[in-house]
Amino acid sequence: MAEKVYIDPSAVVLGNVTLANGVSIWPCAVIRGDLNAIVIGENSNVQDTAVIHASHDYPTYIGRDTTIGHGAVINGAVIGNNCLIGINSTILDGASIGDECIIGANAIVTSKTEIPPKSVVMGVPGKVVKANDPSILETAQRSSLSYQTLRDDYISGKYKRRTF
Repeated sequence: MAEKVYIDPSAVVLGNVTLANGVSIWPCAVIRGDLNAIVIGENSNVQDTAVIHASHDYPTYIGRDTTIGHGAVINGAVIGNNCLIGINSTILDGASIGDECIIGANAIVTSKTEIPPKSVVMGVPGKVVKANDPSILETAQRSSLSYQTLRDDYISGKYKRRTF
């Protein structure tokens, strides 16, 4: 296994899944590589209750320093580096998200949609609402770095699982 990986005990990771160094998988996330490959890049984080799957036709690739927000669903898609995939958003089969993108909370990126790098996407279906703004990368990096710190805290035992 890669180094400095944190997988919460309640998360499910199975099948053909590759996790790079520094990846963190948070409570109740599900990553199922049963139908095709899933690759998650260095220092990316998959937050609570997110679901990452691949389809028969499309593997799932997630770049480095990318945040998959709480409750997001990724199915057979390619997501670039330094992206922030918002809470409860959905990325469907064959979609491609360029580097340094933000997908807003609850947005749906439909099948085979290509989102150019440095875009902000919102809505249902998701549409580009902003492009080439330096704050996009800053926001994505801030999220990634905060979860790298949190990952290290959990690995060090700073936070203990409580039983009642």
